[in-house]
Amino acid sequence: MNKTELINAIAEKAGLTKVDAKNALEACLETITDALAKDEKIALIGFGTFAVAEKGARTGINPRTKEKIEIAARKTVKFKAGAELADKVK
Repeated sequence: MNKTELINAIAEKAGLTKVDAKNALEACLETITDALAKDEKIALIGFGTFAVAEKGARTGINPRTKEKIEIAARKTVKFKAGAELADKVK
């Protein structure tokens, strides 16, 4: 499902116009993005949890040249599915 299909599904399920559904989805995604940028954790009971995790610096290998390279530390987003979501996916 792409973003347009998701907006159409939200509009249909919530009885909204496509414009309202698009605005709601974009506001939701922007709010989640802003919270993660501030290192905040987002817990949606039954759906899952978004959190920022630190990945330490490490040594890797360039697959083309087989040379060792240093990979810098960075932050990444982790998602852990909630029980209800995990049960529906099974």
